[in-house]
Amino acid sequence: MKPITIEGIDLEIKQVGLEFSQTRLASLVFLHEGLGSVSMWRDWPAQLCQASGRTGWIYSRQGYGRSKSGAHQRTSTPLSPRYMHHEALDVLPAIVQALSIKAPVLIGHSDGGTIALLYSSQHPTSGCIVMAPHILIEEISINAIKKTRMEFENGNLRQALNKYHEDVDGAFWQWNNVWLSSAFASFDIRPECRNIKTPILAIQGDSDPYGTLAQINQIKPKEGNIQREVLSNCGHSPHKDQSDACMQTIVDFLALCA
Repeated sequence: MKPITIEGIDLEIKQVGLEFSQTRLASLVFLHEGLGSVSMWRDWPAQLCQASGRTGWIYSRQGYGRSKSGAHQRTSTPLSPRYMHHEALDVLPAIVQALSIKAPVLIGHSDGGTIALLYSSQHPTSGCIVMAPHILIEEISINAIKKTRMEFENGNLRQALNKYHEDVDGAFWQWNNVWLSSAFASFDIRPECRNIKTPILAIQGDSDPYGTLAQINQIKPKEGNIQREVLSNCGHSPHKDQSDACMQTIVDFLALCA
């Protein structure tokens, strides 16, 4: 499908599942992880759409996948410490409006989960599903990201990511630089999460190297309902590490959403 242009940038986008005309259920919008893209989701979104009888949309954020971006070298200025706020409160609303989606169900993984929560704190959604979101900064998260940097520089990570990103160096360093910056150390969206009124499903693995269970336990909306699920023998990617259990949990949750 043709790219969608937001803020003058062409973003890679893909529709999966049923067409709008085939269902009255809210559309699913998939939000990828810090180093993710449309293609890195593989066929999991299409499987979930089929299992839940919904249409779905996947896009790559600026500088990821086949979405366009300016050059981001290691020595360049990293993303703003509020880059997930910008994505949630400026970019995603523009995408939802351009696609004529009303009150979507957001499904976010890692950074995408954070973006889903931030969007839901200010905009109407029919549900908010987050897998291994980042709510606040923990030492375990920073240590894991430092290890990821070493794997990118000295291991096979760069080669593994290269097939998913048009500019693999830009995609990596714009994310890694901001996460390891001193300005990002105070990142904390617990106040925003208190304003979420839509139903939330928060999923995390019990062996997630990027965060403790505080990342879902600290999501405490003042009025909305939240369901927390901890998956055993599961790392940072529940939809990959425990695909069947994760899928069934989400399908059951979606049965209660519009």
